[in-house]
Amino acid sequence: MLEKRKQSRRHLIYYLAVIEQGTDISIGFVVDVTKQGIMIMSSMPLAVNKTYHLKMLVNEDGAEKKYLYFDASSKWCRKSPNSDFYDTGFELINLDSSVFKELDAIIDELGFKGQ
Repeated sequence: MLEKRKQSRRHLIYYLAVIEQGTDISIGFVVDVTKQGIMIMSSMPLAVNKTYHLKMLVNEDGAEKKYLYFDASSKWCRKSPNSDFYDTGFELINLDSSVFKELDAIIDELGFKGQ
């Protein structure tokens, strides 16, 4: 598969839960991220070439949860190296500036250094 990524992936120190907006169904966990896309690990394969309306749990302070809301288009899905899971690549779409800044802060705070 030809890599078209312009930025290197940043694997996260811990995985962030991703939930479909509206249904509140968990679809998986973000395992790596760039400013253009994310990879989600899930227990079931996700549909490809579909736009998802998602929210990512970025902070859980006691009873209050903070979510980052965004849309993403699934580009590929394949069996994870851990064969119990699937990895799906998403392109982030229509990000407003506040979401982009929050995502940038997440990458800086939770991304493994030296990647």
